[in-house]
Amino acid sequence: MTRELTHFIGGEHVAGTSGRFSDVYDPSTGEVQARVPLATAAEVQAAIANAEEAQIAWGATNPQKRARVLLKFLELIAEAAPELAKTLSREHGKTYEDSLGDIQRGVEVIEFAAGAPHLLKGEYSTGAGTGIDVYSMRQPLGVVAGITPFNFPAMIPLWKIGPAIAAGNAFILKPSERDPSVPLRIAELFLEAGLPAGVLNVVNGDKESVDAILHDDRVHAVGFVGSTPIAQYIYETAAQNGKRAQCFGGAKNHMIIMPDADLDQAADALIGAGYGSAGERCMAISVAVPVGRQTADALAVKLAERVVALRVGPALAEGVDYGPLVSADALARVEGYIQKGIDEGAQLLADGRGYTVEGYESGFYLGPTLFDHVTTDMTVYKEEVFGPVLFIARADDFEQALAMATDHEYGNGVSIFTRDGDAARDFAARVNVGMVGVNVPIPVPIAYHTFGGWKKSGFGDLNQHGPDAFRFYTKTKTVTSRWLSHDLKEGASFVIPTMH
Repeated sequence: MTRELTHFIGGEHVAGTSGRFSDVYDPSTGEVQARVPLATAAEVQAAIANAEEAQIAWGATNPQKRARVLLKFLELIAEAAPELAKTLSREHGKTYEDSLGDIQRGVEVIEFAAGAPHLLKGEYSTGAGTGIDVYSMRQPLGVVAGITPFNFPAMIPLWKIGPAIAAGNAFILKPSERDPSVPLRIAELFLEAGLPAGVLNVVNGDKESVDAILHDDRVHAVGFVGSTPIAQYIYETAAQNGKRAQCFGGAKNHMIIMPDADLDQAADALIGAGYGSAGERCMAISVAVPVGRQTADALAVKLAERVVALRVGPALAEGVDYGPLVSADALARVEGYIQKGIDEGAQLLADGRGYTVEGYESGFYLGPTLFDHVTTDMTVYKEEVFGPVLFIARADDFEQALAMATDHEYGNGVSIFTRDGDAARDFAARVNVGMVGVNVPIPVPIAYHTFGGWKKSGFGDLNQHGPDAFRFYTKTKTVTSRWLSHDLKEGASFVIPTMH
């Protein structure tokens, strides 16, 4: 029997009232396993009203007590992680081990956010003028919201929820309708950890829900991760409505392989970074850029050898390297890009179309696909494919490789594999990309640094997690205080105050 999911508002599961639903599939089998309600604007507004009321007392709670809720949550999610990972795999399609990693990367940001008592400290200057002290304080914004993607249904919500509530805000989460069960369970765990009802609300929905969030004056900030067109829409609409916004979009991440690199190490890194999670990662490496013909020819052989050995199967099966794509639409989209690459003249070394798994013939599977001789004018080079497809785009020299990553309209992540420290240092300094790896294939920063892409990969002034998260979710108030002696009479002054 198909399960019917709910919203989570005011600390309770609330049935949807719109009459509109979206099917939640098991990508491994292709079967519908649940239905999730799509909220009306009125349902979103009710959640916002609930959050606004709950935030008053939560914002007045001292940061140490708020941090204790996060610490208790860490205990609870550690216990729940195995079952959460299974749920995640059943709805998304990534392997069990990869699902545990999804959860763990989110947990690390909660661990960082538990340092809120330190991170929220202001500044103080005594004696800035005669009898004058100046100090600042960080205060919560109020109600804030997150609109999160299907590909990391645990990690991205936790990246946004943790710092936001630690800073004293109430949070409205609009997760992906493709895999909503993990975000709903996360909300339950926070409630169990002692978070007051209404501080965290989960509203499932589509564009109607998103627009309701963007146009409601009670929501003061919005965070988003997804495709670039939607990121740009949300950023612009939020700004027009006077909200803060941090919106992260698509990617076309390059890995430059220098002639001096260990090619076996580079090939292994490319296989993991390109095909892990079926390529459905914003930080996946999708373009290998070998420098020089000899490097390129040797790398192509090593990649082709490894690709045929990859094991594709059901998300929860043992010994599987990656599972299915998230939906039939995603599968058809990526297969369309493969045909586009052929039509544009790229050399197809491995074709994953038509891949079937015995006993799971209706699953959304795509075998590993590899192209060589991809050029920068091809659609498959310009656009994000978001699937298990790796493109080899050859460069004649270091400068051309650097230019390829720098000139691409996306600027999320990039990596260079080399044994030359000078080349690596020069590359890291000059490349026009937000996150750089040196002999690291997926340069996702640790939780106490910030995550964010450049160019069309990111919209907004502040990044996710790290210190930027607390800057984003708070406003700074600066107080100039003066205590005068009773016998000091200065009279009225008509000039601007200065500290002299």
